[in-house]
Amino acid sequence: MRGSGIADPGRLTASKRRPPAAMLALSVLIGVVFMGPFAYVVSRNLDLGTDLGSLLLSQSTWDPLRRSLLLGFAVSVAAAVIGTGLAWLTIRTDIRGRGVWRILAPIPLVFPSFVGATALIAGFATGGLVEDLVSPLGISDLPDMKGFRGAWLVLTLFTYPYVYLPVAARLASLPPSLEESARLLGRKPPTVFVTVVLPQVWSAVLAGTMLVFLYTISDFGAVSLLGYSTLAEQIYADQLFDQARSMGLALILGATALCVVTGERALERRRAQVEVKRSHEPLIVPLKGWGIPVLVVVGAFLSNALIGPVAVLGFWAWRGLTTDIDSVGLGVDVGGLWGPALHTAEVGLITAVAAIAVVLPIAWLTGRYRSRIAGAANSMVVAGFALPGVVIALSLVFWAIDAPLIGRWYQTLPLLIVAYVLHFGAQASRAAHVAVETVAESMSDAAATLGANRSRRLFTVELPLMAPGLFAGAGLVMLSTMKELPATLLLAPIGFDTLATEVWAAGERGALAQGAVASLALVAVSSVLTWAVVLRRLDAH
Repeated sequence: MRGSGIADPGRLTASKRRPPAAMLALSVLIGVVFMGPFAYVVSRNLDLGTDLGSLLLSQSTWDPLRRSLLLGFAVSVAAAVIGTGLAWLTIRTDIRGRGVWRILAPIPLVFPSFVGATALIAGFATGGLVEDLVSPLGISDLPDMKGFRGAWLVLTLFTYPYVYLPVAARLASLPPSLEESARLLGRKPPTVFVTVVLPQVWSAVLAGTMLVFLYTISDFGAVSLLGYSTLAEQIYADQLFDQARSMGLALILGATALCVVTGERALERRRAQVEVKRSHEPLIVPLKGWGIPVLVVVGAFLSNALIGPVAVLGFWAWRGLTTDIDSVGLGVDVGGLWGPALHTAEVGLITAVAAIAVVLPIAWLTGRYRSRIAGAANSMVVAGFALPGVVIALSLVFWAIDAPLIGRWYQTLPLLIVAYVLHFGAQASRAAHVAVETVAESMSDAAATLGANRSRRLFTVELPLMAPGLFAGAGLVMLSTMKELPATLLLAPIGFDTLATEVWAAGERGALAQGAVASLALVAVSSVLTWAVVLRRLDAH
């Protein structure tokens, strides 16, 4: 490794061999399918005769675009620092309660942004929880949490797990030899982290940071409630009254996503990674005198990300559980949540498996071969994440109604899963790409020399080594699916309610207690599944 003083055991680079034609064709087909919603946006612009030139030159377009990019950059930087730091602390140090922190750290991802924004507004409102806490200290003027400040805080708290999960998976697989060698050469832990650990996890950091950026610029719930007008908010505001402008802005948003994905891929290609063997026993760094301060900082941060929203929800849930069910707005029907909870777990798990299976061929090609076609297909997959969920859902509704071959799928579970995969496949794609990169080609070649055929090498050597990264990507897809709202409302079979739709329906009818209990149930289901799908796998590896 250049500049580290450690012998370079070999470079892990993409193969110069020509990629298999069948896999290349499959990747192109997958990319084209993922571009379907974007094609719908282009088609609608052509049908509506949108004047894109005038729209691009309009100040009313540039202002929300500038705000979207500013918020996306600020949230991405914060999430990258927090997610990477928290992953290192919970995976590679002896912080007290490490197992508990590893379970708690990904949970904020399950909170819908509009729930977090609502909790923030309620907490800082006159007579709210924050005022009650600080008034004994003589503090009467509370900061205005609306606008950029509030949107940045809410989205950072609820998106950093996009970085945490892939980085934690990568750290769990890194061997201790490189860090131990650096320590023997007299390097201090901070220097070892910057010069040895960070280069090894950089691809995971980039993958997660890109997802945070794309999520932020496509978010509608938080920015709308907090009064921060972005491009996504304008798309939602104009979709009923000015469809031409709404579709034009959606096209600009999708093009922005493509530019971001292309830039991330360029940075990724410039990165050289050291080929190392996976370890089942990652190095644990003792914090020594820093143990208590670090524990306080981690506890304070996760308290803000979890205890704050949960406290507000718990307050209303407790009132509902201790009040007669017939009381308007306060009654809670806990038994009615069992069905939505099972549906939520069902679609989350199915979508996670489907997304990994669909994007793995592209991830394999981009990680193993120098193929611009595969890279373009990967960009098509990732760009879909920036389109608002309602645009993807509407495109599928349009095709299901008009296309004779898939018309019978309208309001069926398969079409709903397709919508989820199209929207969240990007999360699986980048995590799978990182997972593929962790498998040294020399290990597969060694298995081949021992007589193992292609399928045996895949199932006995490569997939087990990729497992932490693949499960991390599956966990991201699963959590995002369980809180998805627009696609579920438009495409779910009749009577197929999820906890997200329960929260939304309760909010529409003013049933605060029922919505709070449904939100807490969503957190509980997500926590159990996150442990089972992701965290337990990290412990096993």
